[in-house]
Amino acid sequence: MAEKSLIEWTDATWNPWHGCIKVSPGCKNCYMYRGKQRYGKDPRTIIRSRTTFYDPLRWSEPRLIFACSWSDWFIKDADTWRPDAWNVIRATPQHTYQILTKRAERIAQSLPEDWGSGWPNVWLGVSIESQDYIFRKEILRAAPARIRFISAEPLLGPVDFGDLKGIQWLITGGESGPKARPMNPDWARSIRRQCAKSKVAFFHKQNGGRKLIDGTWGGRILDGLTWDAMPRIRPALS
Repeated sequence: MAEKSLIEWTDATWNPWHGCIKVSPGCKNCYMYRGKQRYGKDPRTIIRSRTTFYDPLRWSEPRLIFACSWSDWFIKDADTWRPDAWNVIRATPQHTYQILTKRAERIAQSLPEDWGSGWPNVWLGVSIESQDYIFRKEILRAAPARIRFISAEPLLGPVDFGDLKGIQWLITGGESGPKARPMNPDWARSIRRQCAKSKVAFFHKQNGGRKLIDGTWGGRILDGLTWDAMPRIRPALS
């Protein structure tokens, strides 16, 4: 059985490969880099996992699974392994996979041939940490998917998302760790209002910082409440 993830918006994590290359400012204080360096490993070396690649095949109970929490699903270095990973997803329709990337420009070329309008058990998402990376939203909106989502974490500045048609879910969160850059709560409030206007599910993961509050970095309370909305459409088993 999968272990419960510490990430608030998923049930479990799955890392068929690990290691990554930083591509934008949101990567600056990456937790994976800290974890790898703590054990004397080079975080820039991308390695296929010998122990976790086929884990979902062993998990019988349906799970929300965040894929590649220690890498990027669409990283070029994993091109030879990705077809096998797609096969794992294809063989486990009881699970719902959340695939989040900063490499939006590689989505179209990396989808399986039978993707069609999107597999029922896959959500596609992009990270947008500041206004400079809003182009990732447009690439995501052009990609066929049953559920599309945006993670604005670590949120490094105000973001005007504009047209959110075709986006079902939006996550905000402040950066965590010893060198965390502060998040202005007004940035998250603005995104919450944009979501309400566009009827997009809004999830505030954490306020960020260097201090744990009730088990979360900086706590999860925003204006006296927690914000835990998820997409209304849960893909059916097929």
